[in-house]
Amino acid sequence: MPDLTPSADPAAGSHPQAVPILEMRDISKTFGAIRALSGVSLTVYPGEVHALMGENGAGKSTLMKILSGAYTPDPGGAVLVNGQTVPPGDPVAAKRAGISIIYQELSLSPNLTVAQNMYLGNEFSRWGILNKGEARRAAAPILQRLGAPFGPGVTVADLSLGNRQLVEIGRSLTIDARILVMDEPTTSLTAREVDRLFGLIASLKEQGMAIIYISHRMEEVYQLADRVSVLRDGTYVGTLEHDQISAAKLVSMMVGRDLSSFYRKQHRAGGKRAAPLMSVQGMGDGKRVFDASFDLYPGEVLGIAGLVGSGRTELARLIYGADPATGGRLTLHGQEKRLSSPAEALEAGVAYLTEDRKGLGLFLDMSVAENINISVIGRDAKAAGVRDYSRADQRANDAVKAFGIRTAGTRINVGALSGGNQQKTLLARLLEGEPGVLILDEPTRGVDVGAKSEIYRMIDALAQRGLGIVVISSDLPEIIGIADRVLVMREGRIAGEVLPDAEGHIDQEDIMTLATSASAPRAETPAEPVNP
Repeated sequence: MPDLTPSADPAAGSHPQAVPILEMRDISKTFGAIRALSGVSLTVYPGEVHALMGENGAGKSTLMKILSGAYTPDPGGAVLVNGQTVPPGDPVAAKRAGISIIYQELSLSPNLTVAQNMYLGNEFSRWGILNKGEARRAAAPILQRLGAPFGPGVTVADLSLGNRQLVEIGRSLTIDARILVMDEPTTSLTAREVDRLFGLIASLKEQGMAIIYISHRMEEVYQLADRVSVLRDGTYVGTLEHDQISAAKLVSMMVGRDLSSFYRKQHRAGGKRAAPLMSVQGMGDGKRVFDASFDLYPGEVLGIAGLVGSGRTELARLIYGADPATGGRLTLHGQEKRLSSPAEALEAGVAYLTEDRKGLGLFLDMSVAENINISVIGRDAKAAGVRDYSRADQRANDAVKAFGIRTAGTRINVGALSGGNQQKTLLARLLEGEPGVLILDEPTRGVDVGAKSEIYRMIDALAQRGLGIVVISSDLPEIIGIADRVLVMREGRIAGEVLPDAEGHIDQEDIMTLATSASAPRAETPAEPVNP
């Protein structure tokens, strides 16, 4: 394999004559006996989008919290903006230096107006009395500069997530930020909001702002980044210039292995020679899903693709009984079922992993063990209604080992785990119910590349055991890499089916053709599924 090691100098590359706006030199950080960062350096230039990548736990968040002044680095390191040292552990000094961070979990007050949020902590006042009118007047040109489709007097609670993100960016401009950090900014945005955000990033870049962009999504990095720096296990691995960026190099740098075993498809689906495990016929709700029909076979990974708003999640919720269907039939193992609630679905052997694991899936203030056991707590009942905690503890410990959940113990709150480990905890809970059909809605959203690879391996292993698995994903390389065939939804209907070619490859263009209502692809809607 060719040498993929980039230049050891993070400042080297396409900016030999430019003066760095930001230098982080030899940054280390320890928490007790844990060394989170070890001698990390990062250099960023004006008018640059500099992506920062690495697995969860690689040290990205710690490094950015040191940049913002939230954490104090260990002695020996330094942060410089325009050549001037920024006092360590001082958030006010960091803001004065022009450093602003927009975290993945937005920090807005929904009950306040846009202007009040933008100037929160830096209010206009005279003699101790707030001047709300002045805040609105000051916020208006900033919102106009951002192309915001709302005014400064609108209450934040009435805005979409994408528009709330504009408020966060507007807040950074009120302090004349020159270095803007964006942490996973597109996680919950629609395609249209993502396009608008990318246009805004390009505009800010042209105005000379330096943007540090943290993301697990490689396609975003390809599109936006001038350079990419990678951290692994708290150390700096290297920096790639834009023309050096590739999935193979980034994965190798992030996880220390190549991409050859990233996607796995070692199972063999039952196909047309087997009886369907689940049949959906004419299912819909009359509003967002219409006349959906398909079969799922034992040992099959069936992908469902489509643009945002095409009805993918809504169809999954109808099957699972989370939302009421107005028509259609569901057959499991040849027997017709009427599932009117998730409890009935679980009893029938259908499990659903929600795309919103934090809001609808996990109990973040409960432990790993409690989250794993909560669906099967009845199994632990002893005489007189007493619970057998040793049995529950053993189940949780077995699941942590089987799923490779990285945690200091099963008593740790699941909210303290990384996104990938949270997702594996939720999967462990679902599988305790021993389902025959597993519906996974965006199973790798917000998880790092290493955790993605582990989740793909789990999906393949479950299919090898004979489960029927439906995977809904907006990540086309992902769905092509793990699915045996792909259904494509458009405007609430199944527009067609894309099958693998003679070499087993699924064509991405065929999927997009169906998703966008272009001319029909060659593999659309065959009479019955093939045997992959």
